[in-house]
Parts: sequence; structure tokens; C-alpha cells
Amino acid sequence: MKEDKVEKTPKPIRKIPNKKLPPKPPKFNIMWLYAVVILSLLVVPYILNGTTGSEISYQKFESTMLKPHDVDHLLAYKSGDLVEVEVYIKADSLNKKEQYKAVRDQHTYGFSTPSPQYTFKAASYESLQKSIADAEKDVPENQKTQLKFDQRDSLWGNWFFQGIIMVLLFAGVWLFIMRRMSGGTGGGPGGQIFNIGKSKATLFDKESHVNVTFNDVAGLEEAKQEVMEIVDFLKNPKKYTNLGGKIPKGALLVGSPGTGKTLLAKAVAGEAQVPFFSLSGSDFVEMFVGVGASRVRDLFRQAKDKAPCIIFIDEIDAIGRARGKNNIVGGNDERENTLNQLLVEMDGFGTDSGIIILAATNRPDVLDSALMRPGRFDRQVSIDKPDLIGREQIFRVHLKPIKLADGVDAKKLSAQTPGFAGAEIANVCNEAALIAARKNKEAVDMQDFQDAIDRVIGGLEKKNKIISPEEKRIVAYHEAGHAIAGWFLEHADPLVKVSIVPRGVAALGYAQYLPKEQFLYTTEQLLDEMSVSMGGRVAEDIVFGKISTGALSDLERITKLAYAMTKIYGMNGSVGNVSFYDPQGEYQFNKPYSDTTAEMIDNEVRKLVDQVYQSTKDLLNAKREGLEKIAQKLLEKEVLFQSDLEEILGKRPFDERTTYDKFVNGEAALNPDKDNNAIPDSVTNPEVSRIDGQTGDAQ
Repeated sequence: MKEDKVEKTPKPIRKIPNKKLPPKPPKFNIMWLYAVVILSLLVVPYILNGTTGSEISYQKFESTMLKPHDVDHLLAYKSGDLVEVEVYIKADSLNKKEQYKAVRDQHTYGFSTPSPQYTFKAASYESLQKSIADAEKDVPENQKTQLKFDQRDSLWGNWFFQGIIMVLLFAGVWLFIMRRMSGGTGGGPGGQIFNIGKSKATLFDKESHVNVTFNDVAGLEEAKQEVMEIVDFLKNPKKYTNLGGKIPKGALLVGSPGTGKTLLAKAVAGEAQVPFFSLSGSDFVEMFVGVGASRVRDLFRQAKDKAPCIIFIDEIDAIGRARGKNNIVGGNDERENTLNQLLVEMDGFGTDSGIIILAATNRPDVLDSALMRPGRFDRQVSIDKPDLIGREQIFRVHLKPIKLADGVDAKKLSAQTPGFAGAEIANVCNEAALIAARKNKEAVDMQDFQDAIDRVIGGLEKKNKIISPEEKRIVAYHEAGHAIAGWFLEHADPLVKVSIVPRGVAALGYAQYLPKEQFLYTTEQLLDEMSVSMGGRVAEDIVFGKISTGALSDLERITKLAYAMTKIYGMNGSVGNVSFYDPQGEYQFNKPYSDTTAEMIDNEVRKLVDQVYQSTKDLLNAKREGLEKIAQKLLEKEVLFQSDLEEILGKRPFDERTTYDKFVNGEAALNPDKDNNAIPDSVTNPEVSRIDGQTGDAQ
């Protein structure tokens, strides 16, 4: 009879107070070991050969040692072009005669016994024999000094030692290069050639606390609630298991760049109080075959040892792309093997292991469907760009460390930055502080924030850029045309600021608008937006009778919107209620419509653009007087604000208040529900209508 397996719930993690840890000892550097081995190979042969005697001349040897019959024997060996001769003194003479006192007490450190007391050099072995024979010609044969010849060479001439040293030097250089190629510096796993298959994940546990908490994450209330539930499960698992619930295996954070995906993961690491493995999708990719899959296995092996724990993979699309699409034979096998191993590991451990996987990406459309299914990533947490209230909360977080002047209002700043992500808001706050410091101010005021917003939107202001008077006049009328069209069209975004001061790389002027917080656009609204973008080109045509290259960015926006209305949103009567939207690029080479339909789409787009051009031209001709006044005022002041336009053109002839007015004046801000069929960011974005820049680039 088999016993039923009882699922064990992970024990709740007790929060350990943050204690001051003793300083870690310095890490051992393996390069010291290499140096010791090489030095040992150089020194040990000398030690093994014992000590060498004092070097003397042959004349001194002959007169003071050979003729008095104090020499026991001589040992000669080849040393380069000469012969090295070792002199061994008789024991009786060495102990009794005073002249040998200096060498009497020398010790032998090697294994050669005894060591020579003196050495000298001779030209050749034959000349040495002849010299000794001449010196002992009167000595009886049985008392003559014995001369021996040894076949050994010097240390560096010995091929055996040279071979050992060269092999070790080559091995050391090879290990050093391979450690560099594998991306490590000797400190961590995966940094050495033998650990190249080890995971590169950074572990955050009790000893390495993360200071970021959920209080530092603003504007992401719904996303925080999703991940806070995962953290709460790790701390109090019985709260959910008692009701029969199971922890999700994975959560995928999806959002545009800069919206706070990685920041939210850091907050999870700071709040969870469990081991947290953090790494990037590119950390699995290596030049060696099979390394990615090996690192995945090692990562999950470490995670199982540390369970309950969390694994965070940033930019998972580096290894999680859909398999088999646009695949070059042999080109992506390693990445696909890594993905296959990741799929197996995510679905291979039990629900009671306590391992949760968080991943972040801004390209969910390219991920493999097997990675997205329930059981692997059970939840997809959408992290959108913040709305008015969310931007206000983000501003309050980033304004805390800044010394602010009176009058700085986070609510007004949030209303003036529609479409900004969290990273852009942080950039605005930092730029404002830098601008104030550049002006030697004691605190950062509202004007510094206005300048910072302009800097982030339009680029660096270039007041010293040399522009001819004729070009400046063209730019002034171009921007005046945008201003007139935006002022007298009902569905256009209200104008906030218009400038002819050059900014950025090629922008000679720009107009800044304040778009509404909305997600659905009607045909009339899109047509008015196109008319505002067309205002600059039409103004040049009316005033000068010729056009310039300054409308490049305007024409790009108009063409994009025209094709979107015709191909995607079904807003054209001739093409009909069909959509050829292709978010995943499946129709990159084969269009889902015939050549006849393609020709029809092109013709309808041209008709639409011509219609917008004519309606805009009629509007500017009717408001020609206001166009002239705004252009002349721009040439005089270079920058005009909404109050200046009201002074020239009068109040805007529409009663609808902007979201900015409603929010700043305390009324409830409109926050419509976001529909799944809203306009995607790739076609229309609030940032698109936020700024219209005239470019001087002729490309």
C-alpha cells in the first residue's frame, strides 16, 4: 500500500533585523598562485644543485691549492663556450689550514654532497688537462689530482627545465585569456574557464539588503498590488494554502521602457526578505555551445537550495523570442536550446518548491507562446505610462531630495508632462536641479522645471546657432501656421508654447501642446491633428509661394496617421471596415491584401492628405491677419506663451476645458477606462501631439 504524499508548505520567513556585519576578508587572487609556481620553478633547481663555490682564477688555484696538494678532485662541465671547473678540497687541509676558513663552514642545502669550495673557468677541457699535467709533472702518478668531466649543462641550457617553464607560462596566459573571455575577473562563478557553465545571477539575501521598497515605487498601484500578493504569499503561505490556493509560478512585467519594471522588481527584493536572484536575459548567452542551457540548470539548482526564493530575469526577450520565426539555419540554435531548457526548468519543479520567477520585457509580442502559457508565467502585469495622478506621485518621490523654492507644485508639473514615463520624470527633476545650480540659485523654482521640460522634449537650446534672417522668417511663419491651426480647430490639443529658438540636433523651432488624457480617438479628432501638423507647410506656401524642407517631421506624422486611418482603423469608406494591423511582423514579406487593394490604399491616403491640406489652407487664409501678427511677434520675442496668443487672437472659441485646467483647479480629472482596442503606442502616442518641431534637415 503506497502512502499518499503530503505537500509541504514552505515555512514562513522570519524577518531578521539588519545587523552590522563584520567586514569581509579580501578575496584571494589566483594570479599570486601563478607567480609562486613560476618563481619556484626558477629557484628550486639552484637549491637542488646545492651551493656553488667562490670563484677564483686558475693562477691562484694552481699556486695555493694544486701545488700544495690540497685538492681532492676536480669536476669540469661545459658552460657555454667555456668549461666550468669545480674544486673540491681535501678534508684535512680544509679543517687545518687557515686559508680555507672562509669556505670551511659553508653548508649544502641541496642533495648534492659535498658542494665545491671554489670554481674557476678554463678555455677547453684539453687545455685544462695540459695545464694540470704541467703543474704536476714531478708528482708521482698515484698522488696526482683526479680530473672528472660531467655532461650536464647550465640551468637555462637544460631543455627539460626550459620545456617545463614554457608549458607553465603558456598555461597561465591561456587561463588568463579564457577568464577574460568568459566575462569574469576571477571573483565570481562563471568567471573562470572551469566555471563557465555556472549561473551569473546576483544573489540578494539577508546579508545584502536592498534599500528599495514599495514606498519608492509611485504611480503603479495596480502592478504593486499584483506583486505584493506574491511577496505576501512567501511571508504568510498558510493564509492562501488553507483556502486551497496555490502560488503563481511566474509573473511577467510588461511595459514601455522607463515605466518602472526593474524598479518594481528591486522593491520586491527589498520587501520579500527571501533570497532574490537577479540577472539579465543576455547573461545566458555565450560564445560557447551549450553554455546557456548549463547556466539555466545551475540557476535553478541554486534556487532550489535557497527555496523559498525569487528569480528575476530582466529583458527576457533576449532568450525568449518565438522559435522558428525568421530563423537562419544554425544561427539561433544556441538561443533556442537555452529557451528550451528554461521552459523545462519552469515546468519541471513542483508547486511546493517555493520558487517564483519574475521577468520583465518591453517586447511581449515577440515572446514564445510556450513561455506565456499558464503554469509558466501565470500572470502578466501590465505597467503602463502613468496618468495625471500617477505622475504627481512620481514627481513627489523624485522631488524629495531636491531643495525646492516656494511655488513648486507637483500637481502642475504632472499636468504639464503628459505621456512622460517614470524615467523621463526623474530626468526632468535632475535637469531642473542642474539648471538651477548652473544659474547659482539657492533653490530650484518653477522656471527651472519649465526649462527642464523643454530640454527633455525638444533638446538643448542653441541660442548661438547662426541662422540667416530669411530662414528665421520662414521658421516664424511656419510655427505661426501651427499655432493658428491649433487655436481655431475644435479637436486640436491646446497650444501651450511656440518658439523659434533652435533646439536639439536640427530643430529650428517647435510648438508645444497639452494633449488630453484619452485613449480613444474619433475620425474628427485625427483629422484636426493632421491639420495642425499641416499648418506649417501651408503657411509657407501661402506667405512665400514656395515650400522648404522644414516640414519633414510634420509630413512623417501626417503620413503615419493617414495610413493608420485607412489600413488599421477602418476609417475610410472605400477600403471599408477592415484592418491590416500587424503587431508581430508576420506580413513583413507577404502582404495580406492584393496589389489592387494596395493601390486603393495609396490613392485614398493621397486623397485624405490633399483634403487636409485644402481645409488647412482655407483656415489660414481666413485667419491671415492673425497669422501675420503671430509671426511678427515671434520674430520680436522668439518665444510666445498661451497668454500671448490670447492677447493676439482672443480667447479660444471653444468652451471645453483642458484636462490640465480640470486637474490643477481641483476638479475630478477624467480617467476613462483603457479599452483593449485603443490606439497602440506604435501608431499614436500622447507624446506625438505634445511637441511639434520644425527640422532643418533636408533628408
